[in-house]
Amino acid sequence: MLSLGARSATKSQLLQSLGFNLTRMPESAVQQGFQHLVHALGVPSEDLDLRMGSVLFVKRELQLQTSFLDNAKRLYGSEVSPTDFSDSPTARKRINSYVEKETKGKVVDLIQDLEPQTAMVLVNYIFFDAKWEKPFNPTYTSKMYPFVVGKTTVKVPMMHQVEQFAFGVDPELNCSVLQMDYTGGSAALFVLPRPGQMRQLEQALSSRTLRKWSHLLKKRWIEVFIPKFSTSTSYDLETVLPKMGIRDAFDKNADFSGITKKGFLKVSKVTHQAVVDVSEAGTKAAAATATKLTARSKDSSSRTICFNRPFLLLIVGSAAQTTLFLGKVEDPTQFPRGKAFRG
Repeated sequence: MLSLGARSATKSQLLQSLGFNLTRMPESAVQQGFQHLVHALGVPSEDLDLRMGSVLFVKRELQLQTSFLDNAKRLYGSEVSPTDFSDSPTARKRINSYVEKETKGKVVDLIQDLEPQTAMVLVNYIFFDAKWEKPFNPTYTSKMYPFVVGKTTVKVPMMHQVEQFAFGVDPELNCSVLQMDYTGGSAALFVLPRPGQMRQLEQALSSRTLRKWSHLLKKRWIEVFIPKFSTSTSYDLETVLPKMGIRDAFDKNADFSGITKKGFLKVSKVTHQAVVDVSEAGTKAAAATATKLTARSKDSSSRTICFNRPFLLLIVGSAAQTTLFLGKVEDPTQFPRGKAFRG
């Protein structure tokens, strides 16, 4: 959305850092592609609650270009909101209240601090909530299960079930991959590297790796142990994006003349917050689950995978197979403080 109002090198950096070669793909195709994606992800579903959006809060005195406002609304359903940043506490409360309302209270206190000289704040929010297609039975959740973090062991609530899931082993990256489906078509990928192999796994993550895993996964009986956790983690992207090549947008070289012709404008803050909840999520199928657990727990054809050490979590949406969340679970006991999920 921000690139709609950017010009010259500012625009090029925004799009190229996202992996787009503008000599091969015109900007209009890029914008239309994101329009399609946002629309697809925003289709209401009874089985899935997925809320995402972008809002641009800009200094009230700025006179915005009509074309920018029209395109932001048409392509992304986004709102551009004039804001009085001279009153920082009120502006911060206004932004946080907007996001909290749009996410039905799930994303709160997105903006922690705001300077009076702020000219622009770009807020992106996303919230995902779905039920497991094959839920866990809370009866089988062990409250004090050992989880190994480095050289220490912590006790975590560990969910447990035996079911047929898509599972595979990647011998190149020394990791196991488990796919658990949500109702509504989305899925979670739990990726467990062998001890000492996490860095190698992280460095190898790519769309090609995900495609390889999709071919590796086969349905089979699996005995699964997965920690139960809930977390909300925020990122101030003004320290991240310049490392990706988006530099001019944050300094004196910024060119956002497509947003306003009068006055100099630059991005002062970009904040992203991820909310993730992994739990038993539904007990109505508990009887069936209990039966399968009893029948298969000692079956020689079943396989056991226990996520009792750091692992990766990917949540993939059914729309265009988009990765909605990507994070590393390091220490489930730290989740109440939002420190264990790097997403």
